[in-house]
Amino acid sequence: MSDQALPQGRYGRDRDSGMSRRTRISLLVLFLSLGVAATVVGFLNLGTQPISTERTAFTVVDDANVKIDFQVIRDEPDRAAVCVVRARSADGTEVGRKEVYVPPARDLSLRTTVIRTSKRPVTGEVFGCSYQVPEYLAPTPRPSG
Repeated sequence: MSDQALPQGRYGRDRDSGMSRRTRISLLVLFLSLGVAATVVGFLNLGTQPISTERTAFTVVDDANVKIDFQVIRDEPDRAAVCVVRARSADGTEVGRKEVYVPPARDLSLRTTVIRTSKRPVTGEVFGCSYQVPEYLAPTPRPSG
């Protein structure tokens, strides 16, 4: 066998003309760093929520009302919260919505509310909760005198 030169351009580039080892390692470190940063941002935005809720029961009272029972667990139990509950009809459209004030409580808060609906409801659900309680929901002290 003799050492013959390969035809130029037929088998691609030589290995020696690619990226250096240092460049490849630098790119690998960069992509790993971006992956870790994306994971941290995702966890901060989508990780544990300060308020978790779960619907425990619902009862269709009649053609225009649904009763919803739900529980609220907060990371700051000394703060009041507001939860939005809603009712849906058979076709999935929202037919009623209500904001429910959840007062500060040491443990798990159990709440029950009735939502008035525009059509016959088939289900009730908790849409979400927040610590940003609107002024019109917060209980105000009554004037004495």
